[in-house]
Amino acid sequence: MTDPMSTRASGAGHVGEEPYPRRWLALAVIAVTVLLVILDATIVNIALPAVSADLQISAASQQWIVTAYTLTFGGFLLLGGRIADFWGRKRTYLVGAGGFAVASALGGIAQNEAMLFGARALQGAFGALLAPASLALLTVLFTDARERAKAFAVYGAIAGGGSAVGLLLGGVLTEYADWRWCFWVNLPVAIVAIVAAIPIVPESRAPGDTSYDIPGAVLVTAGIASFVYGFTQVAEKSQENAAAGSTDSGWTDPAALAFIVVGVVLVAAFVVLELRIRNPLLPMRIILDRNRGGAYLTSTLVGAGLIGAFFFLSLYFQQVLEYKPVHAGIASLPVTLGVLVSAGAASALVVKVGPKPLMVLGGLLAASGLFVLSFLAVDSGFWSLAFPGQVLLGLGLGFTFVPLSNLALVGAGAHDAGAASAVLNATQQVGASIGTALLATLSVGAITDYMTDVATSGGDPQDPAVALQAQVEGYTTAFTWAAALLVLGALVSAVLIKATKEDLPADSDAVVHVG
Repeated sequence: MTDPMSTRASGAGHVGEEPYPRRWLALAVIAVTVLLVILDATIVNIALPAVSADLQISAASQQWIVTAYTLTFGGFLLLGGRIADFWGRKRTYLVGAGGFAVASALGGIAQNEAMLFGARALQGAFGALLAPASLALLTVLFTDARERAKAFAVYGAIAGGGSAVGLLLGGVLTEYADWRWCFWVNLPVAIVAIVAAIPIVPESRAPGDTSYDIPGAVLVTAGIASFVYGFTQVAEKSQENAAAGSTDSGWTDPAALAFIVVGVVLVAAFVVLELRIRNPLLPMRIILDRNRGGAYLTSTLVGAGLIGAFFFLSLYFQQVLEYKPVHAGIASLPVTLGVLVSAGAASALVVKVGPKPLMVLGGLLAASGLFVLSFLAVDSGFWSLAFPGQVLLGLGLGFTFVPLSNLALVGAGAHDAGAASAVLNATQQVGASIGTALLATLSVGAITDYMTDVATSGGDPQDPAVALQAQVEGYTTAFTWAAALLVLGALVSAVLIKATKEDLPADSDAVVHVG
């Protein structure tokens, strides 16, 4: 009899026939480290003022606390996915988690901005190993359609609600401990996950040709990093111009536009290369599949709209309602509540109705939540608009992320599981960068227009009440456009995705063995 813990198969006798017995324990371990990566994108945000004051980081350089992480994370994702496929997903997962812990420790003891920026860059690089390896492991561990839906419900809940939890945790640690604990909190969690993963999580790797596409890795890493950096600079320039009283948009900055153009050119060159070589880093069959392509495009749009919700809502709580950091974090929790409710429901429904109806419903629900938030005013009560808007947003994200994660990987096969999961992570990252730049620019434009109208009508633009109202105008404009992005994502799902519940079977070529 074949030992289910050492099954290596393709076609008949695959792991779907003899499920790995400790797959649910493995899911619990993997979920913990996925949460680390999601949290770290937001946990430092609320601590930015404290970090900058302690390390004497200038306002112009402060953006690198966030940008250093997003650049390396987004840039190395596709390479990290392929390393996981070829080198071994468990091995890549362990190295990613260990490296993430070491980088977090360095961030916690940082004595100057250079050390902190370097630690954040290392966190992003190891996160780019950890994230695709984690999702690929779920793909090969759960081959039964119903079980896989439940596993992706856990992933969807983390992806949708982790950012809000990060804001809460960042606020608590900053206010009651020290900003350095925003980094150190990763250490015990990562250590426990690594110790548990060694005996529990099985190894798996891609069958067949596993040679690396080095030129492709260089092109796509440089391309995505340049693209993300360009959009980040657009957002920063827009905010800096507004702070200086200028009406210029960040889109007029030639350096930022140059980075975006270079990024597009490098990614285009990467696509041409991938179509011509024998063993590409990203086989075009992964993204040219209609359903997966639709899922990736939806992921980009959801990532773009979602970043606006958390970023501008956090500013509204702290700068308009004058909440302390910890209170702003607590006020962001209704999103997580909505995600937890809908992710559980989506895991049961996706195998009954298929992914498309849930993704369309999820996009429209999330958009309606943002639309509710677009009515926030200077004196709005939390329970009247902010609470129901966030709950609707969370419900929508849960119904979106569960089928989205499932659809983006089903059918990719054991050889491409890491690459397919890396594309999903990369689209969310690129979408977040585009969304930050776009929504920040629109928000700054709305603030400028409001102040101009006040001055034209004889009002006093220097009046603090006017300035506060202008800020709210900027935030609500961002919420409105973020809602439009999510509606567009729902339309993409409705038009491009054709998969039904019958198209979510077990993969027939999963490879799982303990090593």
